Amino acid sequence: MGRGGQQTGPGEPTSGKAKGVYTWEEVQSHCSRNDQWLVIDRKVYNITQWAKRHPGGFRVIGHYAGEDATEAFTAFHPDLKFVQKFLKPLLIGELAATEPSQDRDKNAALVQDFETLRDQVEKKGLFRAWPLFFFLHLSHIILLEALAWLIVSMWGTGWILTLLCSVLLATAQSQAGWLQHDFGHLSVFKKSTWNHLVHKFVIGHLKGASANWWNHRHFQHHAKPNIFTKDPDIKMLNVFVLGQTQPVEASGTKLIFLISSNIHTVQLLNTPSLPLLGPPLLIPVYFYMQIMKTMISRRDWVDLAWSLSYYFRFFSCYIPLYGVFGSLALMFFVRFLESHWFVWVTQMNHIPMDIDHEKHRDWLTMQLQSTCNIEQSFFNDWFSGHLNFQIEHHLFPTMPRHNYHLVAQQVRALCEKHGIPYRVKTLWRGFADIVTSLKSSGDLWLDAYLHK
Repeated sequence: MGRGGQQTGPGEPTSGKAKGVYTWEEVQSHCSRNDQWLVIDRKVYNITQWAKRHPGGFRVIGHYAGEDATEAFTAFHPDLKFVQKFLKPLLIGELAATEPSQDRDKNAALVQDFETLRDQVEKKGLFRAWPLFFFLHLSHIILLEALAWLIVSMWGTGWILTLLCSVLLATAQSQAGWLQHDFGHLSVFKKSTWNHLVHKFVIGHLKGASANWWNHRHFQHHAKPNIFTKDPDIKMLNVFVLGQTQPVEASGTKLIFLISSNIHTVQLLNTPSLPLLGPPLLIPVYFYMQIMKTMISRRDWVDLAWSLSYYFRFFSCYIPLYGVFGSLALMFFVRFLESHWFVWVTQMNHIPMDIDHEKHRDWLTMQLQSTCNIEQSFFNDWFSGHLNFQIEHHLFPTMPRHNYHLVAQQVRALCEKHGIPYRVKTLWRGFADIVTSLKSSGDLWLDAYLHK
């Protein structure tokens, strides 16, 4: 029951009803899967039914049920005026005048300072992309793929030439992964429709994956990074434990695969074997099995068609040269190489950082405690798809990546003002910290398990 005397049930239509006035306590009570409210700019919305139709998936919007979603809403939508029309039918009221604009004792000054920074960045035009940058990036991917095929078609399929072909194809696949990431975040074109279309081409035809699968998974990671049950990138309990909290909580079970160099009877993955067993299996085994299962179970025939077009193109090029089994082996080896590249780059910014349960922090604090940067260089920018600026990317996910370095100093200054650590590492330190962090988590599990 809101202060305005209006009662609104789960998913109940709001059109034609008087708008209510609510407290944060009332909003926070609507946080179950079948009853979801959230707040944007002090307006209260009932998203229970809309969540099922949300373009980014029901999970990502559901992660903010019962919370203030203003900062996340602004961060994810490049055209706020367009999205506002979808919010109007969901409006059920507003916060009471006596209620603060931020929930759960968030730092109002910090939130305001970040909003001011975002306004400054927008006025500088740092959310506008350079089309030539992305065209050249796409061109170099196509050139790498063409060169790989030409080498083996013109000079033979010997071991050395096949290895060179594989390296070129893996490089093209990795760079295509960074490029699809740009379009998936709507950071290239002004119109979302064009971003979505090219995203399907790059991730589907160039990589054989699914745009919708990626969107629904990746946006959750950005919405709640390194938060258990909400970030799918850290749902790894069946493989290994992460952070400082999960190892202790999971120590009561023998069903997990432990990462620790101190125990050998129950562990299936340990620190020395991780580089050999973990990264190469993620893309060729886990991701692509999950992608195919998702497309078929959800009847996502458009994404499936785009994905199959990749396999048709690949096998058309390489079966005449290697035969069926040879071309399958080539594709798996390319995925093996690509998976190493992908895992080490994407995890160096997150696994060594804070991994814990929901703390209901403001946007800036949440992102800075779960991300870190890698030093800038031409190679690091290219090698990581500019994800060496992971902090700036997480704060401004729709910003074109070529502008991250232009806002980095302002972000660092804001962090210093509010006493929030802004971490920058070398590339090799970032890689080493992954192994160190996993070993530390494994040691914590072992210690807690033995002392249960």
